[in-house]
Amino acid sequence: MGGLYSEYLNSNKVLEHYNYTKETLDTQETPSRQVASAFIIVLCCAIVIENLLVLIAVARNSKFHSAMYLFLGNLAASDLLAGMAFVANTLLSGPVTLHLTPLQWFAREGSAFITLSASVFSLLAIAIERHVAIAKVKLYGSDKSCRMLLLIGASWLISLVLGGLPILGWNCLGHLEACSTVLPLYAKHYVLCVVTIFSVILLAIVALYIRIYCVVRSSHADLAGPQTLALLKTVTIVLGVFIACWLPAFSVLLLDYACPVRSCPVLYKAHYFFAFATLNSLLNPVIYTWRSRDLRREVLRPLQCWRRGAGGPGQRDGTPGHRLLPLRSSSSLERGTHMPTSPTFLEGNTVV
Repeated sequence: MGGLYSEYLNSNKVLEHYNYTKETLDTQETPSRQVASAFIIVLCCAIVIENLLVLIAVARNSKFHSAMYLFLGNLAASDLLAGMAFVANTLLSGPVTLHLTPLQWFAREGSAFITLSASVFSLLAIAIERHVAIAKVKLYGSDKSCRMLLLIGASWLISLVLGGLPILGWNCLGHLEACSTVLPLYAKHYVLCVVTIFSVILLAIVALYIRIYCVVRSSHADLAGPQTLALLKTVTIVLGVFIACWLPAFSVLLLDYACPVRSCPVLYKAHYFFAFATLNSLLNPVIYTWRSRDLRREVLRPLQCWRRGAGGPGQRDGTPGHRLLPLRSSSSLERGTHMPTSPTFLEGNTVV
């Protein structure tokens, strides 16, 4: 066991692998790289703040404690951690990379793979939940919260295992000819395996949504109503944005597997494709709040409280004349989920 992991703390191993796979090495910070790094860090901070607000909104309002919102909250959690992982990745990239030990390098890259895995499994859980809701299958009983939490926990456990395989031994240390060009300490077969798994899951999700649309279109009026279609449109947008943002990065990783070392110059620009993929974690909260006025109101509540506090004591008690009424079909995310009614402001009964 000691021999297997003896090279994990060797600070020369990363340099050795990068020398083998890269034509040139980043040995100094340039102004353009510094500007790009600063922009990515600002972007990732926005990702963290956006998804944190979504998580707070889902956690503190019982109106959002349905299966659909819990799974969306899980996706927001994975996006939040992805933003944090991208910040760490950015700060530890460039010239800093060459001074990392393999253990540190595996932790840097593994965190990104874990959050990506969690996002894919969250999308799968959302698709399954929508199929269950449309098909009216009673999958969740009285212990539905426990079952949903177990499903979410299992998705994170699988993600941890999948992202942690390289640090457990599936890497190319000591086998330079088997190394990836984009990720020089990862074995090409591992990269191909991960991308294949993600692609199969995404294709299964697409097939599941096609089946859902077919069921809705061919069913009676109450099932094929505008409310159900609006919710399907929301989750389909989330899926489409994920595929659009990550497809270039997946394509580069597949090209990486097929290309011999130093034979595909585009692989040296892979960081641009991964930077584009980070937009997915930024756009998801925008989609949730754009499609759900209730969630948008809850997400923006901290800002509104701050504005009321800044406006003086006379505005802190709320606006006179607001009455609490039961919630009824208030948003495209809310409609189509089986949830108990809860009080909201009269002005909250809006339709997207």
